[in-house]
Amino acid sequence: MLIAVTRPQDDAAELVTALEARGHEVCLEPLLTIVPRRPVVWPEGHEKAQALLITSANGLRAFAALDPRRDLPVYAVGDASAAAARAAGFPQVRSAAGTVEDLARMAGAELSPAAGPLLQPAASKLAGDLKGGLEAAGFEVLRAVIYDAEAAARFSADFCARLNSELIDAVTLFSPRTAATFVSLIGAAGLARACNSMTALCLSEAVAERISVLPWQAVLTAGRPDQESLLARLDAWAESGA
Repeated sequence: MLIAVTRPQDDAAELVTALEARGHEVCLEPLLTIVPRRPVVWPEGHEKAQALLITSANGLRAFAALDPRRDLPVYAVGDASAAAARAAGFPQVRSAAGTVEDLARMAGAELSPAAGPLLQPAASKLAGDLKGGLEAAGFEVLRAVIYDAEAAARFSADFCARLNSELIDAVTLFSPRTAATFVSLIGAAGLARACNSMTALCLSEAVAERISVLPWQAVLTAGRPDQESLLARLDAWAESGA
């Protein structure tokens, strides 16, 4: 099976390895490029943060490249971002293993507003409202925009050729913005018909909703918003012979 991976370059390696280990061929077509911001405008009081709120591995990596602190507790939205924090040298890491709403609940239950602000290093465009949820619970959340996720302007020529020849069996989509970018680019390329023979592998219902306008052969959604759950969904589908 030929599967297109649309994750940013730095995020794709583990997924590519897992897919190839399952015997699939992989076509890498990053639809977002991570661009660090320089200089970064830090919010006032960020040095007094009691903990980091991490909603993506990219946010964690960008923060680690800018700030030498490793004694801050890290509250991560999922296992992948938690793993990135541990790899960067943070010893205190908690994973919500879910959505930003799950992260807000976990941080709200384990931290105290009186202990200081929470620092959220993030991109300029965010999914969900982590800040609003925690501020409603009395926390001060300082958001630092430290990188941009730039959407691709077009598909690569090789990817267009594969789509046009209907060679791709499935495409992985990990975020609503990636999904929206895919919809926009496939429309601009005039290749929506290629979806008739493709299956969309979506990390969440929010992602699946963004690509629902296209005529997919099938849409599969992970049971939980993490890579292992998506791979399990793919395995079950492949074993069924669908």
